[in-house]
Amino acid sequence: MRTAVAELPDEDFARPSGCAGWLVRDLVCHLVIDAQDVLITLATPAEGAPTRDAVTYWEISRTPPTGEDPLDALTVRLAAAYEEPRLLKFHLDDVGSAAGRAAGLADPALRVGTRDEVITVADYLSVYVMEWTLHHLDLIAYLPDAADPPADGLARAREMLEKIAGAAFPASFSDKDALLVGTGRRAPTEAERAELGDLAAKLPLYLG
Repeated sequence: MRTAVAELPDEDFARPSGCAGWLVRDLVCHLVIDAQDVLITLATPAEGAPTRDAVTYWEISRTPPTGEDPLDALTVRLAAAYEEPRLLKFHLDDVGSAAGRAAGLADPALRVGTRDEVITVADYLSVYVMEWTLHHLDLIAYLPDAADPPADGLARAREMLEKIAGAAFPASFSDKDALLVGTGRRAPTEAERAELGDLAAKLPLYLG
């Protein structure tokens, strides 16, 4: 994600993203907040048995986000305060690289607290594989020349989404298409809907 953002031309920051109501700059600001959340959570040990894992962490909605949530609106205001894309790039690289180092040093079995839940570091970081893979797709939604997320991240995110859905996507679906269709980032074609069979009735899954 840091590399993808660093390589964006300045003019792309004013383009729409795949997140409702957000420009690319707003999404990048959200990624900064995400990186801060990783640092905070990894430094917040918790007692007791885990109450969530990488799959049950997510709250599932059948209603798409509108971009009108107060926190979403705050993100837009924060992003505008940066004024220059280079400042957003710098902050994401600075905080994001620190989060990456902290993740690499953390004990995967350690239990940490977030959102009033207990989760292992391994599961928590898997949550962010999903989060950042989907947001990478949001980042490039209207940037046809931008690179896709890493293949291993796409594959892992698909695996988790299939567990959340309780069913596998057809083998004919690429990992990217499974994620886009499964999370409502694009509608399935008629042919895809036919291939999905009973799974089509469960989709899309909006993860929050």
